[in-house]
Amino acid sequence: MQVFIYILKRILQSIPLLIIVSLISFFIIRLSPVDPLAELRLNPSVSKETLQKETERLGLDKPIIVQYGKWAKSFVKGDLGITSNGEQVSTKLKERIPNTLLLAVVVIFMTWIVGVPLGVLAALRWKSKTDRILTVLTSIGMAIPSFFFAVLLLLFAVKTGWFPVGGLTSSNFSEMSFGGKFWDLAHHLVLPVTVLFTISLAGLQRQMRANLLDVLDSDYVKFAKAKGLSEFKVVYKHALRNAINPMITLLGFEFAGLLSGAALTEYVFQYPGLGRLILEAVLRSDINLVMASLMMGAIMLILGNLIADILLIITDPRIRVKGGVS
Repeated sequence: MQVFIYILKRILQSIPLLIIVSLISFFIIRLSPVDPLAELRLNPSVSKETLQKETERLGLDKPIIVQYGKWAKSFVKGDLGITSNGEQVSTKLKERIPNTLLLAVVVIFMTWIVGVPLGVLAALRWKSKTDRILTVLTSIGMAIPSFFFAVLLLLFAVKTGWFPVGGLTSSNFSEMSFGGKFWDLAHHLVLPVTVLFTISLAGLQRQMRANLLDVLDSDYVKFAKAKGLSEFKVVYKHALRNAINPMITLLGFEFAGLLSGAALTEYVFQYPGLGRLILEAVLRSDINLVMASLMMGAIMLILGNLIADILLIITDPRIRVKGGVS
């Protein structure tokens, strides 16, 4: 029961954060001299009634603080408005959010599956040739800009023809069998996942190495070795459990970094995700789409941090005792 109370408290604490994010985003966008309905007015398929309705909904003829209040009221009601192309914002978000979540989940899963064992290996082989090689490789991974790396892979795909150069699925995706759909989806994910995986892996592996080295140097580990416990028990039963706890805390930040870093990667590979949607909406000054996308991104980040906190409570009994959670 205490865990559910803790989750409820965290959710309530996130409400002021969402309000601050929405305030900053809204005022920055509205302070721009560009008319937020400019492209909508140029779209011949959008009727005058629709334009009038959007003008009234956003309160464009009223002070900016009133405009924010109208937007916030509409957002809470679920009325996200229409895009500059005349489409429903909610429809666009439903199309893009699952794609971004798919990309983020695949990258995080692969990063942890590979990064944690490599970090443990580097710590156990400290100052050896293996450790030095891994340190060099991770340094290269951290130094490569994601946008530059994405462009290089895109050129590689164009030259070789081995991978699709854009999109999430092929044009005949709906006609494929289940196995064919899975392969086609995986084939399209290879390049964007490779870019984000390489950048994320470098930081995770180095952090895991540093954490385990710090724990292995602690007094209780030295005492366990002095008692005659095997290296396997000392490392994997005692040291690793304490070394991995800070990594769980970083899970929420890693999720946040993926959402922000994925924007440019999605744009390069024309991946239909939330990051690319936000970039395109900002370039068009599409206030409805920008605000809704930013809020959805903020909510996803808060959920990522909440999941990390819950996992930390489950894996670390000290936090449950300290926080009164049982």
